[in-house]
Amino acid sequence: MDDFGDTNLVKLNTEEIKSNMIFIVARVLDTTHPDEATKMANAFLKEYNKRLEEHVSEDKNDFDKLVRIINVFKPTLETILESGADFYTICDIASISFDVFLSSAKRQMAGISLKKVSDGPVLPGSSSESDIKYYCTVCKEFSDIPDVEKTKILNNEDEDLALPKHCDSEMVIQIINIKKVHQFDKETQTRLKPHERASYLMGASGSGGSNDSEYLKVTSVGIDIGSSTSHLVFSKLTLRREHGFINMTNRFNLVKREIIYESEIILTPLLDRFTIDIDAVVNFCKKAYEKAGLKPDDIDTGAVIVTGETAKKQNADEIVERLSSESGKFVSATAGPNFESVLGAMGSGIVDQTVLQEKTIMNVDIGGGTSNIAIATKGDIHSTSCINVGGRLLGIKPDNEIWRIDEPTEFLMKELGMKYTLGDIISDIDVKKIVNEYAKALVEVMIGSAKSAIAKGIMMTDDLDFSMPIDNYSFSGGVAEVIYNENDIVEYNDIGVLLAKEIKRLMKKEGLTLIEPENKIRATVIGAGAFSLSVSGSTCYYEESVILPILNVPVVPVNIEQSELHLIDKKLKEVINLALNNLDLVEGEDRFVLYFKTPFMRAQIMEKFASAIEDALPNSVAKKKLILIILAFDGAKVLGITIRENTTIKSNLFCLDELDLEAGDWIDIGESLKTGDVFPVTVKSLVFSKNKK
Repeated sequence: MDDFGDTNLVKLNTEEIKSNMIFIVARVLDTTHPDEATKMANAFLKEYNKRLEEHVSEDKNDFDKLVRIINVFKPTLETILESGADFYTICDIASISFDVFLSSAKRQMAGISLKKVSDGPVLPGSSSESDIKYYCTVCKEFSDIPDVEKTKILNNEDEDLALPKHCDSEMVIQIINIKKVHQFDKETQTRLKPHERASYLMGASGSGGSNDSEYLKVTSVGIDIGSSTSHLVFSKLTLRREHGFINMTNRFNLVKREIIYESEIILTPLLDRFTIDIDAVVNFCKKAYEKAGLKPDDIDTGAVIVTGETAKKQNADEIVERLSSESGKFVSATAGPNFESVLGAMGSGIVDQTVLQEKTIMNVDIGGGTSNIAIATKGDIHSTSCINVGGRLLGIKPDNEIWRIDEPTEFLMKELGMKYTLGDIISDIDVKKIVNEYAKALVEVMIGSAKSAIAKGIMMTDDLDFSMPIDNYSFSGGVAEVIYNENDIVEYNDIGVLLAKEIKRLMKKEGLTLIEPENKIRATVIGAGAFSLSVSGSTCYYEESVILPILNVPVVPVNIEQSELHLIDKKLKEVINLALNNLDLVEGEDRFVLYFKTPFMRAQIMEKFASAIEDALPNSVAKKKLILIILAFDGAKVLGITIRENTTIKSNLFCLDELDLEAGDWIDIGESLKTGDVFPVTVKSLVFSKNKK
């Protein structure tokens, strides 16, 4: 909660806040559990006080006490009430109440007075709190008036003063109250951000009450085909429509994930060094479905993650296609080092921990072929990176016979002056040298940029962004199981165990604080099944003739400034052509999605936009190719209807909204989750290695 400021400035009656929460619980229980309400409320009160007293010495001021009251609320409620509609009703009401107190705290730290400012008339020049400015009635922007002209206006010296033009329209003169403007700016800056809201501190409370318009429940699968191991996780996901006091939205956010089945973990089957045994993987997945009691048709969404060295195999693309087509309606085929870093951090539980602990944490997901690194803070991923360090990059049998040498190890051996091939017996000393170099390279890029020749040679991505200090470090993935538990390990005829021990030694040497995540070996597959999913807003425009799923579509951000919207009919074609050229895409040939961040919901702008889209995509329109448009804001349905009514684009149009995308993203769009108006979207970095043999 560092964004809040000086927490010592906050003055709150925390005992009264706690009493309010207890009253909320008791009031709801009186309605939902009348026979047991008193008993349950007393049990809640006793447990609530107990949990708060455990941290009395840690909570130094009123703000700390408020955060603690919020943090322990949901766990306390779980001791008296099972998950369900009543439970989440209480959590939702409490979350709204807590946000009021958090807002008050943030305003106090910003020095904002709650006293009402007088709305009486103020003459410009009579007070330092007032001024006059030019005002554009089209784009709603203010412009400063030069002092000489301002004096003439105030003294009525020039009745024929020529007013400047903006947005092809003459500006007007408007009196403003500077104090109010500054107050508004300050209040805007102090509005609660997502990671500062009570729902985050409580662990995202909502979860599928009886109101179908507010909640979605979907079944998801995550399939991880890794360098060392492969496994599946099936989850029930609950998504809830996002609410806000100021801006209502139609976006659905993930609020609960419940794992319903975890498959066994198998060694990834290979036909040879370069080829995945696809039939064996598919059969394994089919058996996992059977054991989970699910059929492919039961799956709403999910992801196949072919990771690490396995993504470099010559038939990696083929296995993705097989699993995508055979494992459910919409299973996204995804790979790529940065995307895998995000999934590992999300699935490990570390991203949530950054909110609860108010720390910046680096998570390193170490598998068989790669170490995927993510820096997380305040519930968000700050930076990602990947290096070829993994437990299965060198395979050795108990007698030290080499049965596997992956490409990074070939490079490393060359750097160390070693000449080994498959079937050779490698010495313990050389094995240790290889392990040491891998561990050194990993720790090197965990604490700074890659500088050594070896670290640079095995990096898969750019260096991490170290603009913020790291508080703690965590590990997930198969190697992490050994890092945290050296006494209960399984040998897999590779260097995984030795690598884990050496990394742990170097961590201690560098003085890096190690913490343990909730999930380790299953982190990526949990992330794939639960956190790879985004959901569109529920005001989309969708033609029935569009065939879903739509896979592997590059995102083309179209940058139109707010001040340029009145010229959108003149500028859009030029801007779209430039954006396509930057990504080497050809209009009318390649499939892509146009992404707009700048809101343009006024009817006049919408009509101009519709005509401009038709003019900007002449080849796509002529060939009746699918035109995909995504808005960062609400309004896709209105846009789609406007385009349909004002252009020749009729049956080949798909408009989605309320998604957060960037240049370089690729997306998959799945079948509707809810009567044709809410669509699952997987945002990914689709980067299969170019070094396939």
